[in-house]
Amino acid sequence: MPHRGRSGLESRRLKHVPDLEDPPLATATVTTPHPIYLAGRWVESPDVLVVADPAHPETPAGATYTATEAQYEEAVAAAVTGFELTRQMSSMERSRALHHISDGIRARREELARVIARESGKPIRDALGEVDRAILTFRLGAEEAERITGETIPLDLNAASRGRVGITRRFPIGPVAAISPFNFPLNLAAHKIAPAIAAGCSIVLKPPSRDPLTMLTVAEIIDEAGLPPGALSILPMDRTLGDRLVEDERFKLLSFTGSPSVGWSMKARAGKKKVVLELGGNAGAIVDASADLDWALKRTLMGAFSFSGQVCVSVQRLFVHESVWSSFMDRFVAGAAALTIGDPMDPETQLGPMVDAESAQRTQRWVDEAIAAGGRALAGGRADGQSFPATVLVDVPRDAKVCSMEAFAPLVVAFPFSDFEAVITAVNDSDFGLQAGVFTNDLGHAWRAFEELQVGGVIINDVPTYRIDNMPYGGVKDSGLGREGLRWAIEDMTEIKIMVMAQPA
Repeated sequence: MPHRGRSGLESRRLKHVPDLEDPPLATATVTTPHPIYLAGRWVESPDVLVVADPAHPETPAGATYTATEAQYEEAVAAAVTGFELTRQMSSMERSRALHHISDGIRARREELARVIARESGKPIRDALGEVDRAILTFRLGAEEAERITGETIPLDLNAASRGRVGITRRFPIGPVAAISPFNFPLNLAAHKIAPAIAAGCSIVLKPPSRDPLTMLTVAEIIDEAGLPPGALSILPMDRTLGDRLVEDERFKLLSFTGSPSVGWSMKARAGKKKVVLELGGNAGAIVDASADLDWALKRTLMGAFSFSGQVCVSVQRLFVHESVWSSFMDRFVAGAAALTIGDPMDPETQLGPMVDAESAQRTQRWVDEAIAAGGRALAGGRADGQSFPATVLVDVPRDAKVCSMEAFAPLVVAFPFSDFEAVITAVNDSDFGLQAGVFTNDLGHAWRAFEELQVGGVIINDVPTYRIDNMPYGGVKDSGLGREGLRWAIEDMTEIKIMVMAQPA
């Protein structure tokens, strides 16, 4: 039987999410699968989806369901009819719902962090940070819902247009199809749901199959926010239904975050709908001769190895000025080797497992290829089951996969440089262009980087991994299309309409 509301879920909520002091997960068992959220109702399906625990592959993290074709159709039809209600919600109603969600996530912060850590393998310290960002994301959505404005445009620019004025207003675009990735199962989904609610759009979200329980837990909070029926569905889907979501003409916008190859294929199949793609990259960070080396060291270690490098703006290519190369790289290699590897649920763990065994094996193949081509590993370089240590490579050819493709792994390829113009060219020598970091105290170099780097964001004196949720975020080249960040996502989820008023002569 379907269930509605948090109280109805108490008996069904998975018992597999232990407190930090609980026994290891290997002793836990999966009980009742978590129901899926279909247009304001909790439903089950015949297809049980078992969710793996990357840190304990022998023991599932939990289970839920994969939506059926009939449930998909019901969700899309509900989104279409629900849009007639969401588009009429006042700014106050949309803002109030988003504040409720933000407050609800804050109230269940530790619980949600444990779910993230358990099903994604993200260290608990990083999972708590992700929850905090989601709290901010929904709060920002609430604030942006109150300031979606238009403008007044003078139109009396020639004699024939005398006595006319234009007034613009943004209207919600329609039902939104959204697909979010495994590496930030809460906050990257929040960057689709929050602006959709703020704009007045209904939305169907396909969460990642590797870690869907996070957003299904958040759905318990959203269910209490007072949204109209059909405003939101969160449905794990198989590949066939995912393809239908992409191609379905009833959606007016597709928002996808994931790999470049998948994203561009989706755009080709999306038809006439608007498409926003937040894809990957092989981000570069520059440590200039004038950089604060202590700060650059601290931030590049974080930017390279946080969540085992499974971040689309992870520091993958590191360019260090030759005058500071030896001193900086000695400390960077030592810092990488000193990172604490362990169970994600341990607050001291800095480097947990990769999301699955294939990711670790693929990383090993790429590292082996780079070393066979003349590269050297100064730290790491050898997988240990599903874990991969922090790895630092040098002397690697620029066309090796670890340089030219998205590694999505805890590895950095480092290069010395002597000329700032040349290093700008080296960073730009990539099919990707998401963000770049530049550590420098030379103002001219900072401006030059801003003008010349072919990326969506230039981060001065910090890593390309930096993001706060009210900034425009997105890339150029193969790294994507459009921008996220609440205000900019809302612009994509709305369309401008103009009303022209003429004063009869």
